[in-house]
Amino acid sequence: MAGEIALARGAHAEVRAVRVFVAAHVRFYREALAEILAREAGLEVVGASGDRDEILACVAEAGPDVVLLDPAAAESIELIRELAAPVVGVKVVALASSEAELDVIAYAEAGVSGFVTSEESLADLVATIVRAAHGELVVSPQTAGSLLRRLTSLAAAHAGSSPAEPLTARELEVARLLDDGLSNRQIALRLQLELPTVKHHMHHILHKLGVASRGEAVSRLRRHGLLAGERAAVPEPAQD
Repeated sequence: MAGEIALARGAHAEVRAVRVFVAAHVRFYREALAEILAREAGLEVVGASGDRDEILACVAEAGPDVVLLDPAAAESIELIRELAAPVVGVKVVALASSEAELDVIAYAEAGVSGFVTSEESLADLVATIVRAAHGELVVSPQTAGSLLRRLTSLAAAHAGSSPAEPLTARELEVARLLDDGLSNRQIALRLQLELPTVKHHMHHILHKLGVASRGEAVSRLRRHGLLAGERAAVPEPAQD
């Protein structure tokens, strides 16, 4: 019996805690979260920061398994890409993330490994962190639906005469507004983007679809189920 107890203790000692770094812009929020998670069995908080450059430097030094990131921070999508890139290679869990479909798709395309919404509990958060560290994805039914719809869209885009490259979430958003008949300037106002940024997205949309005009782009996206159902022909909007 004593030998069995010793073996059990030895096996338990081999289980390494999941190392977590908290990245959130609001200081009291990240400090409180770090303190709460540090009390959880199986987790080890290795740092916390709200500054982008400091986050990247600390993650490189501390080597966490999971970065818990508040996506409300500025440039969060780019930060997710950098953290999830093979050179860094950590899992990123989006904390209190939006369940809006375009946001979910943007986070997933950037490389997020887990989602925790504002309605989920501390137990849900801990479970998502642990599972993300082990390569598992746990999401709400609504988030799962958004991801499945995106996969369906990508599958349609690769069928037949589909684009060689799938459109990003932002390019699809621009295309949907184009389908509504908006000009570049109106799209920029609606999405709160600079006009040159919208023109840049439009250029990529046309290039990926292999078409020469906005009307052709809309028609092709409709055929592949990436836009709403058939409508009356859309006139070529002003290229402002």
